[in-house]
Amino acid sequence: MRSFADLSEREVLALAITLEEEDGRIYAEFAHALHETYPASAQLFTAMAAEEHQHRRRLIDLFRERFGEHIPLIRRQDVRGFPRREPIWMLRPLGLDRVRAQVETMERESGRFYRSALERTTDASMRKLLGDLIAAEDQHVTIAHDLTETTLPVSVREAENQAERRAFVLQYVQPGLTGLIDGSVSTLAPIFAAAFATHDTWATFLVGMAASVGAGISMGIAEAMADDGLISGRGHPWLRGAITGIMTALGGLGHTLPYLIPDFWTATSIAAIIVLAELWAIAGIRARYMDTPFLRAAFEVVAGGLVVFAVGILIGSA
Repeated sequence: MRSFADLSEREVLALAITLEEEDGRIYAEFAHALHETYPASAQLFTAMAAEEHQHRRRLIDLFRERFGEHIPLIRRQDVRGFPRREPIWMLRPLGLDRVRAQVETMERESGRFYRSALERTTDASMRKLLGDLIAAEDQHVTIAHDLTETTLPVSVREAENQAERRAFVLQYVQPGLTGLIDGSVSTLAPIFAAAFATHDTWATFLVGMAASVGAGISMGIAEAMADDGLISGRGHPWLRGAITGIMTALGGLGHTLPYLIPDFWTATSIAAIIVLAELWAIAGIRARYMDTPFLRAAFEVVAGGLVVFAVGILIGSA
């Protein structure tokens, strides 16, 4: 995958053409899916699809004028920072609330893309077109919001502001949770294997420190390099990487610090209790921010963690 910052103006314009075509087809799918239940809204999405195709034609005309007839094939999956979009069939049944959330995500992403492109070009005609497209994408966000404000029941409209919540989850909760899960679960096996192999609390503490800090550094760098945040809206990469790295280290240190206690069984008992608390906290965060039912989240996380925990003990006792 290439970084958005490494694309030339020609490639940025080609990518914009691909994005407008994809968005237009998605709106057409929304219109088709909603036409029986919400015919007026279906007409709106048909009009939005037509507008996206008009944007695509304007971009193609500008591309021909500046770069010629051949338009290179550049897709969202070829550029780092574009979040993956779920296929339409995975979103069914399509209600207006789900459509609104999807449209807002699409249009905010497109708006960020065009703003980033605008900062990188000095050509007057391209700057004018990009400015027009930014205004159009912002208008589509408003349309999507107003769509549910006027047609959805009060109980749905009283829900949290989804755009702000998604941004908070993307920029802080998701990287932090990723780190906490990795630090809490992946360090279980080496720490408890060392504990039961040596019955030496100080040696176990050193192994746990090395595993936790090393995993924190590795996860932090990996997260920072995975996505520059320009298009996905996930925030500055190094801030996101720092959150992931710190939470990874803390996840491992939680059940490492008890091994500062000289008595092996006391230290191990406290560490096991902390492990359960960590796994329970992860399940709670997933249930609150990731829309996962708590019992399901608890079963997945606790069961997985206990399996790794048992593997560490078995290997250490062998």
